[in-house]
Amino acid sequence: MRIAVSACLLGHACRYDGGSKPHAGVIEALATHETLPVCPEVEGGLPIPHPACEIIADNPLLVRDAKGEDATDPFVKGAEKTLEAINDFGCELAILKAKSPSCGTGKIYDGSFTGTLRDGWGVAAALIRDAGIPCIDETQIDDLLN
Repeated sequence: MRIAVSACLLGHACRYDGGSKPHAGVIEALATHETLPVCPEVEGGLPIPHPACEIIADNPLLVRDAKGEDATDPFVKGAEKTLEAINDFGCELAILKAKSPSCGTGKIYDGSFTGTLRDGWGVAAALIRDAGIPCIDETQIDDLLN
């Protein structure tokens, strides 16, 4: 199976803070599959590191960084480029970083920069999901392995 995976979960230092979040379960689950590492924020042109960003509003979409600057355009551009790469690679599944404003799958930070979660999808995750590609995050990897 061809699977897209958030690059930070594979240990790539591409997160907003310059770090990564390698996840042993994800890495193990992908050992026998073809993978496409993705980072919508990098694809959208955001530098590493950059200020933390959160989705302030869904309709119309508004993404702001912790300094109050509008980051919507790079998030949308990165989501579109990521979906294009996923389609070109023929991915049947995406394993994405939980709670991320790009990759969150069902729960994201609420836009207050206080660590509070709300129901919602990251910009890229929603686009990938709406294109018919199932999306899970690293917290659901045990379900995939079983």
